[in-house]
Amino acid sequence: MNFEYSAKVKDLERRLTAFMDEHVYPNEAIVRQQIADGDRWQPTRIVEALKARARAAGLWNLFLPESEYGAGLTNMEYAPLCEIMGRSPALAPEAFNCSAPDTGNMEVLVRYGTADQRRRWLEPLLAGEIRSCFAMTEPDVASSDATNIQARIVREGDEYVINGRKWWISGAGDPRCRIAIFMGKTDPAGPRHTQQSMILVPMDAPGVTIRRMLPVFGYDDAPHGHAEIVFEQVRVPASNILLGEGRGFEIAQGRLGPGRIHHCMRLIGVAERALEATCRRVTARVAFGKPLAEQGTVRAGIAESRMAIDQARLLTLRAAFLMDTVGNKAARKEIAMIKVAVPRMALDVIDRAIQAHGGAGVCDDFPLASAWAHARTIRLADGPDEVHREAIAKLELGTYGGPGGRST
Repeated sequence: MNFEYSAKVKDLERRLTAFMDEHVYPNEAIVRQQIADGDRWQPTRIVEALKARARAAGLWNLFLPESEYGAGLTNMEYAPLCEIMGRSPALAPEAFNCSAPDTGNMEVLVRYGTADQRRRWLEPLLAGEIRSCFAMTEPDVASSDATNIQARIVREGDEYVINGRKWWISGAGDPRCRIAIFMGKTDPAGPRHTQQSMILVPMDAPGVTIRRMLPVFGYDDAPHGHAEIVFEQVRVPASNILLGEGRGFEIAQGRLGPGRIHHCMRLIGVAERALEATCRRVTARVAFGKPLAEQGTVRAGIAESRMAIDQARLLTLRAAFLMDTVGNKAARKEIAMIKVAVPRMALDVIDRAIQAHGGAGVCDDFPLASAWAHARTIRLADGPDEVHREAIAKLELGTYGGPGGRST
Protein backbone atom coordinates (compact mmCIF):
# COMPACT_ATOMS: atom_id res chain seq x y z
CA MET A 1 0.00 0.00 0.00
CA ASN A 2 1.24 3.45 -0.95
CA PHE A 3 0.12 6.11 1.54
CA GLU A 4 1.34 8.99 -0.62
CA TYR A 5 -1.63 10.65 -2.31
CA SER A 6 -1.48 12.08 -5.80
CA ALA A 7 -1.31 15.81 -6.48
CA LYS A 8 -4.98 15.66 -7.53
CA VAL A 9 -6.08 14.20 -4.19
CA LYS A 10 -3.91 16.59 -2.18
CA ASP A 11 -5.45 19.50 -4.06
CA LEU A 12 -8.96 18.21 -3.39
CA GLU A 13 -8.08 17.75 0.31
CA ARG A 14 -6.86 21.31 0.52
CA ARG A 15 -9.87 22.78 -1.25
CA LEU A 16 -12.35 20.62 0.67
CA THR A 17 -10.80 21.58 4.03
CA ALA A 18 -10.91 25.26 3.11
CA PHE A 19 -14.56 24.96 2.07
CA MET A 20 -15.41 23.26 5.35
CA ASP A 21 -13.64 25.98 7.35
CA GLU A 22 -15.26 28.82 5.45
CA HIS A 23 -18.75 27.56 4.73
CA VAL A 24 -19.68 24.37 6.62
CA TYR A 25 -18.54 24.65 10.25
CA PRO A 26 -19.75 28.26 10.66
CA ASN A 27 -23.23 27.27 9.44
CA GLU A 28 -23.83 24.12 11.51
CA ALA A 29 -25.60 25.92 14.34
CA ILE A 30 -27.59 28.04 11.89
CA VAL A 31 -28.86 24.95 10.07
CA ARG A 32 -29.95 23.38 13.35
CA GLN A 33 -31.77 26.60 14.22
CA GLN A 34 -33.46 26.81 10.81
CA ILE A 35 -34.73 23.25 11.21
CA ALA A 36 -35.99 23.97 14.73
CA ASP A 37 -37.70 27.26 13.81
CA GLY A 38 -39.28 26.28 10.50
CA ASP A 39 -40.97 23.28 8.92
CA ARG A 40 -38.65 20.49 10.06
CA TRP A 41 -39.35 18.46 6.94
CA GLN A 42 -38.36 21.11 4.42
CA PRO A 43 -34.79 21.58 3.11
CA THR A 44 -32.96 24.48 4.71
CA ARG A 45 -31.91 27.53 2.74
CA ILE A 46 -28.29 27.18 3.79
CA VAL A 47 -27.90 23.61 2.56
CA GLU A 48 -29.24 24.54 -0.87
CA ALA A 49 -26.89 27.52 -1.02
CA LEU A 50 -23.92 25.37 0.00
CA LYS A 51 -24.73 22.82 -2.68
CA ALA A 52 -24.54 25.54 -5.34
CA ARG A 53 -21.23 26.79 -3.92
CA ALA A 54 -19.73 23.30 -3.75
CA ARG A 55 -20.74 22.47 -7.30
CA ALA A 56 -19.30 25.73 -8.58
CA ALA A 57 -16.06 24.96 -6.71
CA GLY A 58 -15.76 21.55 -8.39
CA LEU A 59 -16.31 19.70 -5.09
CA TRP A 60 -19.24 17.62 -6.33
CA ASN A 61 -20.00 13.90 -6.70
CA LEU A 62 -16.53 13.04 -5.42
CA PHE A 63 -17.66 9.53 -4.40
CA LEU A 64 -18.23 8.17 -7.91
CA PRO A 65 -15.18 6.43 -9.38
CA GLU A 66 -16.55 6.68 -12.91
CA SER A 67 -14.99 9.79 -14.43
CA GLU A 68 -17.95 10.18 -16.79
CA TYR A 69 -20.14 11.08 -13.82
CA GLY A 70 -17.88 11.73 -10.82
CA ALA A 71 -14.33 12.76 -9.92
CA GLY A 72 -12.77 9.52 -11.15
CA LEU A 73 -11.26 8.71 -7.75
CA THR A 74 -10.46 5.26 -6.42
CA ASN A 75 -11.80 4.15 -3.05
CA MET A 76 -8.34 4.77 -1.60
CA GLU A 77 -8.28 8.30 -3.01
CA TYR A 78 -11.79 9.09 -1.83
CA ALA A 79 -11.08 7.95 1.74
CA PRO A 80 -9.45 11.15 3.10
CA LEU A 81 -12.08 13.30 1.40
CA CYS A 82 -14.98 11.28 2.81
CA GLU A 83 -13.37 11.51 6.25
CA ILE A 84 -13.25 15.30 6.00
CA MET A 85 -16.93 15.40 5.06
CA GLY A 86 -17.72 13.04 7.93
CA ARG A 87 -16.57 15.69 10.39
CA SER A 88 -19.92 17.43 9.82
CA PRO A 89 -22.19 14.45 9.08
CA ALA A 90 -25.52 16.30 9.09
CA LEU A 91 -24.40 19.03 6.70
CA ALA A 92 -21.25 18.35 4.68
CA PRO A 93 -22.05 15.12 2.78
CA GLU A 94 -25.23 16.60 1.33
CA ALA A 95 -23.51 19.88 0.53
CA PHE A 96 -21.08 17.98 -1.71
CA ASN A 97 -23.77 15.58 -3.05
CA CYS A 98 -21.98 12.69 -1.34
CA SER A 99 -24.59 11.60 1.21
CA ALA A 100 -26.29 8.27 1.75
CA PRO A 101 -28.51 6.74 0.53
CA ASP A 102 -28.16 8.79 -2.65
CA THR A 103 -24.55 7.72 -3.17
CA GLY A 104 -25.43 4.03 -3.14
CA ASN A 105 -28.47 4.55 -5.33
CA MET A 106 -26.48 6.55 -7.86
CA GLU A 107 -23.87 3.78 -7.98
CA VAL A 108 -26.64 1.25 -8.62
CA LEU A 109 -27.99 3.31 -11.50
CA VAL A 110 -24.51 3.83 -12.96
CA ARG A 111 -23.70 0.11 -12.79
CA TYR A 112 -27.05 -1.51 -13.48
CA GLY A 113 -29.44 1.11 -14.87
CA THR A 114 -30.59 1.36 -18.47
CA ALA A 115 -29.95 4.48 -20.50
CA ASP A 116 -33.53 5.62 -19.88
CA GLN A 117 -33.33 4.92 -16.14
CA ARG A 118 -30.11 6.89 -15.92
CA ARG A 119 -31.56 9.78 -17.88
CA ARG A 120 -34.73 9.96 -15.79
CA TRP A 121 -33.31 9.36 -12.30
CA LEU A 122 -29.51 9.35 -12.25
CA GLU A 123 -29.03 12.70 -13.96
CA PRO A 124 -31.23 14.71 -11.53
CA LEU A 125 -29.60 12.88 -8.59
CA LEU A 126 -26.16 13.78 -9.89
CA ALA A 127 -27.31 17.37 -10.22
CA GLY A 128 -28.59 17.42 -6.64
CA GLU A 129 -32.09 18.33 -7.86
CA ILE A 130 -33.83 15.34 -6.24
CA ARG A 131 -33.11 12.79 -3.53
CA SER A 132 -33.82 9.07 -3.21
CA CYS A 133 -34.26 6.19 -0.77
CA PHE A 134 -33.54 2.46 -0.62
CA ALA A 135 -36.47 0.27 0.45
CA MET A 136 -35.08 -3.05 1.59
CA THR A 137 -35.56 -3.58 5.37
CA GLU A 138 -38.90 -4.97 6.60
CA PRO A 139 -40.40 -4.92 10.11
CA ASP A 140 -41.84 -8.43 10.03
CA VAL A 141 -38.70 -10.41 9.19
CA ALA A 142 -35.02 -10.43 10.17
CA SER A 143 -33.80 -8.33 7.28
CA SER A 144 -30.14 -8.94 8.14
CA ASP A 145 -30.81 -12.02 5.97
CA ALA A 146 -31.97 -10.45 2.72
CA THR A 147 -33.45 -13.74 1.54
CA ASN A 148 -36.11 -13.34 4.26
CA ILE A 149 -37.69 -10.38 2.50
CA GLN A 150 -41.40 -10.94 1.90
CA ALA A 151 -42.44 -7.94 -0.22
CA ARG A 152 -43.74 -8.95 -3.65
CA ILE A 153 -43.07 -7.71 -7.14
CA VAL A 154 -45.50 -9.39 -9.54
CA ARG A 155 -45.54 -9.03 -13.33
CA GLU A 156 -48.89 -8.17 -14.89
CA GLY A 157 -48.55 -7.48 -18.58
CA ASP A 158 -46.43 -4.38 -19.14
CA GLU A 159 -46.44 -3.51 -15.44
CA TYR A 160 -45.21 -4.80 -12.10
CA VAL A 161 -47.52 -4.70 -9.08
CA ILE A 162 -45.72 -4.05 -5.79
CA ASN A 163 -46.92 -4.88 -2.29
CA GLY A 164 -45.01 -4.76 0.98
CA ARG A 165 -44.17 -2.88 4.17
CA LYS A 166 -40.71 -1.40 4.64
CA TRP A 167 -39.12 0.54 7.46
CA TRP A 168 -35.96 2.44 8.35
CA ILE A 169 -36.12 3.90 4.87
CA SER A 170 -33.62 6.72 5.29
CA GLY A 171 -34.23 9.92 3.36
CA ALA A 172 -37.89 9.23 2.69
CA GLY A 173 -39.00 12.15 4.86
CA ASP A 174 -37.37 14.69 2.55
CA PRO A 175 -39.88 16.22 0.11
CA ARG A 176 -37.16 16.07 -2.56
CA CYS A 177 -37.13 12.26 -2.30
CA ARG A 178 -38.66 11.30 -5.65
CA ILE A 179 -37.54 7.73 -6.25
CA ALA A 180 -37.15 4.53 -4.22
CA ILE A 181 -35.14 1.47 -5.13
CA PHE A 182 -37.43 -1.29 -3.87
CA MET A 183 -36.35 -4.86 -3.16
CA GLY A 184 -38.91 -7.65 -3.22
CA LYS A 185 -39.56 -11.16 -4.43
CA THR A 186 -40.46 -11.92 -8.02
CA ASP A 187 -40.02 -15.71 -7.69
CA PRO A 188 -40.69 -16.97 -4.13
CA ALA A 189 -40.31 -20.59 -5.23
CA GLY A 190 -36.98 -20.11 -7.01
CA PRO A 191 -33.43 -20.66 -5.77
CA ARG A 192 -32.80 -18.79 -2.52
CA HIS A 193 -30.54 -16.08 -3.92
CA THR A 194 -32.46 -15.45 -7.15
CA GLN A 195 -35.93 -14.96 -5.69
CA GLN A 196 -35.42 -11.21 -5.21
CA SER A 197 -35.47 -8.33 -7.66
CA MET A 198 -35.04 -4.57 -7.46
CA ILE A 199 -37.28 -2.05 -9.12
CA LEU A 200 -37.57 1.72 -9.34
CA VAL A 201 -40.68 3.10 -7.66
CA PRO A 202 -41.56 6.82 -7.89
CA MET A 203 -42.49 8.10 -4.44
CA ASP A 204 -45.59 9.83 -5.82
CA ALA A 205 -46.97 6.60 -7.32
CA PRO A 206 -50.50 5.71 -6.12
CA GLY A 207 -50.32 3.24 -3.25
CA VAL A 208 -47.08 4.54 -1.72
CA THR A 209 -47.90 5.71 1.83
CA ILE A 210 -45.47 6.97 4.47
CA ARG A 211 -47.01 5.71 7.70
CA ARG A 212 -44.63 7.36 10.16
CA MET A 213 -41.18 8.80 10.67
CA LEU A 214 -39.05 6.77 13.09
CA PRO A 215 -36.90 8.46 15.74
CA VAL A 216 -33.37 7.23 16.44
CA PHE A 217 -32.64 7.50 20.17
CA GLY A 218 -35.04 10.45 20.20
CA TYR A 219 -33.62 12.16 17.09
CA ASP A 220 -35.86 12.43 14.04
CA ASP A 221 -33.01 13.48 11.71
CA ALA A 222 -35.29 15.94 9.92
CA PRO A 223 -35.51 16.81 7.09
CA HIS A 224 -33.84 13.53 6.09
CA GLY A 225 -35.62 11.13 8.41
CA HIS A 226 -36.25 7.39 8.50
CA ALA A 227 -39.67 6.19 7.42
CA GLU A 228 -42.01 3.26 7.63
CA ILE A 229 -43.66 2.96 4.22
CA VAL A 230 -46.52 0.82 2.96
CA PHE A 231 -46.57 -0.14 -0.73
CA GLU A 232 -50.08 -1.30 -1.61
CA GLN A 233 -50.95 -2.34 -5.16
CA VAL A 234 -48.36 0.04 -6.55
CA ARG A 235 -48.08 -0.22 -10.32
CA VAL A 236 -44.96 0.77 -12.23
CA PRO A 237 -43.87 0.09 -15.83
CA ALA A 238 -42.05 -3.19 -16.42
CA SER A 239 -39.13 -1.12 -17.74
CA ASN A 240 -38.47 0.03 -14.15
CA ILE A 241 -36.94 -3.33 -13.21
CA LEU A 242 -33.19 -3.13 -12.51
CA LEU A 243 -30.96 -5.54 -14.43
CA GLY A 244 -33.74 -8.13 -14.71
CA GLU A 245 -35.76 -10.45 -12.51
CA GLY A 246 -33.84 -12.45 -9.94
CA ARG A 247 -30.87 -10.07 -9.79
CA GLY A 248 -31.84 -8.22 -6.59
CA PHE A 249 -29.48 -10.05 -4.23
CA GLU A 250 -26.64 -9.53 -6.68
CA ILE A 251 -27.35 -5.79 -6.88
CA ALA A 252 -27.59 -5.53 -3.10
CA GLN A 253 -24.16 -7.07 -2.67
CA GLY A 254 -22.70 -4.68 -5.25
CA ARG A 255 -24.32 -1.70 -3.57
CA LEU A 256 -23.53 -2.46 0.05
CA GLY A 257 -19.74 -2.80 -0.26
CA PRO A 258 -19.09 0.86 -1.13
CA GLY A 259 -21.89 1.96 1.22
CA ARG A 260 -20.28 0.18 4.16
CA ILE A 261 -16.84 1.63 3.58
CA HIS A 262 -18.26 5.14 3.14
CA HIS A 263 -19.99 4.83 6.53
CA CYS A 264 -16.63 3.91 8.05
CA MET A 265 -14.76 6.74 6.35
CA ARG A 266 -17.27 9.28 7.63
CA LEU A 267 -17.21 7.82 11.16
CA ILE A 268 -13.44 8.27 11.30
CA GLY A 269 -14.07 11.98 10.64
CA VAL A 270 -16.69 12.05 13.40
CA ALA A 271 -14.24 10.42 15.82
CA GLU A 272 -11.44 12.83 14.91
CA ARG A 273 -13.66 15.78 15.65
CA ALA A 274 -14.79 14.25 18.95
CA LEU A 275 -11.17 13.81 20.01
CA GLU A 276 -10.41 17.42 19.07
CA ALA A 277 -13.37 18.55 21.17
CA THR A 278 -12.08 16.45 24.06
CA CYS A 279 -8.63 18.01 23.93
CA ARG A 280 -10.03 21.54 23.81
CA ARG A 281 -12.41 20.86 26.67
CA VAL A 282 -9.93 19.27 29.08
CA THR A 283 -7.37 21.98 28.38
CA ALA A 284 -9.83 24.74 29.26
CA ARG A 285 -11.63 23.20 32.27
CA VAL A 286 -10.18 23.21 35.78
CA ALA A 287 -11.14 20.71 38.49
CA PHE A 288 -9.53 20.18 41.88
CA GLY A 289 -7.07 22.98 41.25
CA LYS A 290 -5.66 21.95 37.88
CA PRO A 291 -6.78 21.55 34.25
CA LEU A 292 -8.52 18.28 33.43
CA ALA A 293 -5.74 17.70 30.90
CA GLU A 294 -3.36 17.11 33.81
CA GLN A 295 -5.48 14.28 35.21
CA GLY A 296 -3.88 10.92 34.42
CA THR A 297 -7.14 9.16 33.65
CA VAL A 298 -8.09 11.88 31.15
CA ARG A 299 -4.72 11.69 29.42
CA ALA A 300 -4.99 7.90 29.23
CA GLY A 301 -8.38 8.23 27.51
CA ILE A 302 -6.95 10.66 24.97
CA ALA A 303 -4.14 8.22 24.19
CA GLU A 304 -6.61 5.37 23.75
CA SER A 305 -8.70 7.48 21.37
CA ARG A 306 -5.70 8.50 19.29
CA MET A 307 -4.52 4.91 18.90
CA ALA A 308 -8.00 3.59 18.13
CA ILE A 309 -8.67 6.18 15.42
CA ASP A 310 -5.38 5.56 13.67
CA GLN A 311 -5.87 1.79 13.81
CA ALA A 312 -9.36 2.11 12.35
CA ARG A 313 -8.13 4.42 9.58
CA LEU A 314 -5.37 1.99 8.58
CA LEU A 315 -7.81 -0.92 8.49
CA THR A 316 -10.23 1.14 6.37
CA LEU A 317 -7.48 2.17 3.96
CA ARG A 318 -6.48 -1.47 3.57
CA ALA A 319 -10.07 -2.39 2.71
CA ALA A 320 -10.20 0.48 0.20
CA PHE A 321 -6.89 -0.64 -1.33
CA LEU A 322 -8.14 -4.19 -1.77
CA MET A 323 -11.46 -3.03 -3.24
CA ASP A 324 -9.47 -1.06 -5.82
CA THR A 325 -6.96 -3.80 -6.62
CA VAL A 326 -8.75 -7.15 -6.29
CA GLY A 327 -12.42 -6.09 -6.27
CA ASN A 328 -15.23 -5.84 -3.76
CA LYS A 329 -15.93 -9.57 -3.64
CA ALA A 330 -12.32 -10.49 -2.86
CA ALA A 331 -12.21 -7.71 -0.24
CA ARG A 332 -15.40 -8.83 1.51
CA LYS A 333 -13.59 -9.96 4.68
CA GLU A 334 -11.85 -6.60 5.05
CA ILE A 335 -15.10 -4.73 4.39
CA ALA A 336 -16.83 -6.81 7.07
CA MET A 337 -13.95 -6.15 9.48
CA ILE A 338 -14.14 -2.37 9.19
CA LYS A 339 -17.92 -2.45 9.43
CA VAL A 340 -17.55 -3.99 12.90
CA ALA A 341 -14.40 -2.24 14.09
CA VAL A 342 -14.97 1.37 13.02
CA PRO A 343 -18.40 2.02 14.59
CA ARG A 344 -17.17 0.46 17.83
CA MET A 345 -14.13 2.72 17.76
CA ALA A 346 -16.25 5.79 17.08
CA LEU A 347 -18.59 4.96 19.95
CA ASP A 348 -15.67 4.63 22.36
CA VAL A 349 -14.08 7.90 21.26
CA ILE A 350 -17.37 9.80 21.38
CA ASP A 351 -18.16 8.30 24.79
CA ARG A 352 -14.85 9.59 26.17
CA ALA A 353 -15.62 12.99 24.67
CA ILE A 354 -19.03 13.02 26.36
CA GLN A 355 -17.40 12.11 29.67
CA ALA A 356 -14.88 14.92 29.30
CA HIS A 357 -17.69 17.42 28.67
CA GLY A 358 -19.68 16.30 31.70
CA GLY A 359 -23.33 17.36 31.67
CA ALA A 360 -22.75 19.47 28.56
CA GLY A 361 -21.87 16.31 26.65
CA VAL A 362 -25.32 14.78 26.94
CA CYS A 363 -27.33 17.83 25.84
CA ASP A 364 -27.50 19.54 22.46
CA ASP A 365 -25.05 22.34 23.32
CA PHE A 366 -22.47 20.07 21.70
CA PRO A 367 -23.08 17.57 18.87
CA LEU A 368 -21.69 14.63 20.84
CA ALA A 369 -24.98 13.03 21.90
CA SER A 370 -26.35 13.03 18.35
CA ALA A 371 -22.99 11.76 17.04
CA TRP A 372 -23.12 8.85 19.49
CA ALA A 373 -26.71 8.02 18.48
CA HIS A 374 -25.73 8.01 14.81
CA ALA A 375 -22.62 5.88 15.36
CA ARG A 376 -24.66 3.37 17.37
CA THR A 377 -27.12 2.91 14.51
CA ILE A 378 -24.27 2.09 12.11
CA ARG A 379 -23.70 -1.12 14.09
CA LEU A 380 -27.07 -2.18 12.61
CA ALA A 381 -27.20 -0.38 9.26
CA ASP A 382 -26.00 -2.36 6.22
CA GLY A 383 -25.87 -5.51 8.32
CA PRO A 384 -25.47 -5.96 12.09
CA ASP A 385 -22.16 -6.79 13.76
CA GLU A 386 -23.22 -10.40 14.29
CA VAL A 387 -23.63 -11.04 10.56
CA HIS A 388 -20.27 -9.47 9.73
CA ARG A 389 -18.45 -11.37 12.49
CA GLU A 390 -19.92 -14.62 11.19
CA ALA A 391 -18.73 -13.80 7.67
CA ILE A 392 -15.24 -12.91 8.93
CA ALA A 393 -14.97 -16.16 10.88
CA LYS A 394 -16.11 -18.29 7.94
CA LEU A 395 -13.64 -16.65 5.59
CA GLU A 396 -10.83 -17.00 8.12
CA LEU A 397 -11.63 -20.67 8.77
CA GLY A 398 -11.83 -21.22 5.04
CA THR A 399 -8.11 -20.52 4.68
CA TYR A 400 -7.50 -23.55 6.92
CA GLY A 401 -9.91 -25.83 5.13
CA GLY A 402 -12.74 -25.11 7.57
CA PRO A 403 -16.37 -24.23 6.74
CA GLY A 404 -16.81 -21.21 4.50
CA GLY A 405 -13.85 -21.59 2.16
CA ARG A 406 -11.35 -23.91 0.56
CA SER A 407 -8.18 -25.38 1.91
CA THR A 408 -4.85 -23.76 1.04
